[in-house]
Amino acid sequence: MAAQAPEDRFIKVGTINTRYWVVGDKGSAIVLVHGLGGFAENWVNNVNALAEHHRVYVPDLVGFGRSDKTPLTHEINTLVKFISDFMETMNIKKASLVGNSLGGGLVLQFVLDYPEKVEKLVLADNAGMGRDVISDFKLCSIPLLGELLTRPSLKGTVRLWKKIVYDTALITPELVNMAYGFISQPGAKKALLAAIRTGINLGGQRANLVNPLLSRLNTITAPTLIVWGKQDRIIPVAHAQIAVQKIPGARLEIFDHCGHMPQLEHPDRFNKLVMDFLA
Repeated sequence: MAAQAPEDRFIKVGTINTRYWVVGDKGSAIVLVHGLGGFAENWVNNVNALAEHHRVYVPDLVGFGRSDKTPLTHEINTLVKFISDFMETMNIKKASLVGNSLGGGLVLQFVLDYPEKVEKLVLADNAGMGRDVISDFKLCSIPLLGELLTRPSLKGTVRLWKKIVYDTALITPELVNMAYGFISQPGAKKALLAAIRTGINLGGQRANLVNPLLSRLNTITAPTLIVWGKQDRIIPVAHAQIAVQKIPGARLEIFDHCGHMPQLEHPDRFNKLVMDFLA
């Protein structure tokens, strides 16, 4: 996490006090959407490079990062509408959306609900392509056990990040303390569990969310780039093939020696790929 983070800004999106970054003053708009339990810093190695040719917005989703925590976060449609409301609040008429993990699933639903607001789509190890997901999240769907498993601790944070990334050298004390700090905020654990339990049960990603999404992917007209870590332990790389087969004209890039966050593990390659795609 060596890159310099942009200045934190806050704005009311409806009633939600929302933390966001905005960098760049030329070119088209890009909105970067983090994943489950994530935060703007998931994009710290990308935002400045992308801002060389674009105006880049990085919000903390409602319930995560430094944005307000609210029980509304358990509704997937609420999160998708939150992205739309954020864009409207920031006066962004149309943007390219880049989503990682849950964020990728959200921007997929977003392009189906608001196609007129999307220029291009970048999906990084996105949710929604099948039921398979790491067993830790399935166990978190169980009452009481989930509360125990998500109890904030430094050791638990390290254990989780060892499953997220391929290269454990990335798990610095700075990263661990930051991630632990976010999950330790009042209401953060409740929001995380609500989001997990809405999207995941003991069978994996919920069929009532996955199946309707899969059935509509062939209607996407926005140019789409899919990026996936070959060694992703959170959502299997096999889901990348499902995505590229179902989204018309989609392009797929698989990163070797990479886990669930290609933008964090291989930022230079990721940034060049995205910039070339958006050019």
